[in-house]
Amino acid sequence: MISSKEAVRRALSGKKLYIFDLDGTVYLGGRAFPFAVDYINELRRAGRRVLFFTNNASRGRAFYYKKLADMGFTPAPGEILTSGDVTADYIARNHAGASVYLLGTPELRRDFAAAGVRLVGDDEGCGDANRYAADAADPHVDIVVTSFDTTLTYARLDAACRYIRAGAAYLCTHPDFNCPTERGFMIDSGAIAAAVTASTGVVPTYFGKPYPTAAAAISALTGVPLTDAVVFGDRLYTDIALGKRSGMTAALVLTGESAEADADALPPEDAPDIVLRSLADACVG
Repeated sequence: MISSKEAVRRALSGKKLYIFDLDGTVYLGGRAFPFAVDYINELRRAGRRVLFFTNNASRGRAFYYKKLADMGFTPAPGEILTSGDVTADYIARNHAGASVYLLGTPELRRDFAAAGVRLVGDDEGCGDANRYAADAADPHVDIVVTSFDTTLTYARLDAACRYIRAGAAYLCTHPDFNCPTERGFMIDSGAIAAAVTASTGVVPTYFGKPYPTAAAAISALTGVPLTDAVVFGDRLYTDIALGKRSGMTAALVLTGESAEADADALPPEDAPDIVLRSLADACVG
C-alpha cells in the first residue's frame, strides 16, 4: 500500500543519512528523474548526509561521479559506493596477495587492481580471451569473482567455472538478476552467477546489498549509526532487504523493478517501512 504523507513524515523524522540506489531510483539508464534531483538538493540544503550506493559494479566510482554530476545531483567525494568497492576492499583486507580471476568489465578490473587485488587470467596476459578457454594455460587461481560483465565471453565464463571446479573460492559482487534500463531489463550479475552455479554446483558468497559487508561499508564510510539512516531503492531483495536486516528505515520507490503488489505480498518483517510512488513523495525528515 502506498504510504500516507503522515507515515512518510514519521518514518523519515530525525534521519541523518539518506542512502539512494541509482538505477530505478534516482535515474533510469541515462535519464534522471527530475523529482529525485530536487529532493536530494533539498536534503543538502537542510544539512542531511547523502550516500549513493549502487550494486551495479559494471562501472567505477569515477563514472558515477561524472554521471550524477552531469544530471545535477552534485555528488561530493566519499558519497558514492558500489558493490565492486565492497568486494575489492574485502579481498584486499582479508585475502591479501591472493590470485583472483575476475569476470567483470575493464573498469571493474582497474578498480580491483587499484585496491591492491592481484588479478590473474586471460585479461592479464595469461591467454587469449577470444580463444576457447580450454586451449589456454591455466594460472593458479585462489578466488573467482563474477559481476555484471557486459564484456562477458564464453571463454571467460568457461574459465571461471573451471577454476571453481579446481577449488577456487567463489565470490560475487551482487545478486541482482536484472538491471533496469529505458529499454527494459538487462542480464545482471545474479543471472551470470546462476549460470556459474548451474555448471559448478557452487553458490557464491555475495557482496553488495543486502549483505552485512555492505552495511559495514556504509558504517565505515559515513560514521553514522545505521538506525539514523534511511535507504531508498526499487528492489525488495536488495535495497529493502538491506534496510530491514541492518536496522535502517527501508523506503521502496515504485520507479524501477518492484510493484506495489510485490511489497504487499511480503511478510511484515520483510516489508518496506514506507512505499512511495517516487522520490517526489518523500520529505526531509
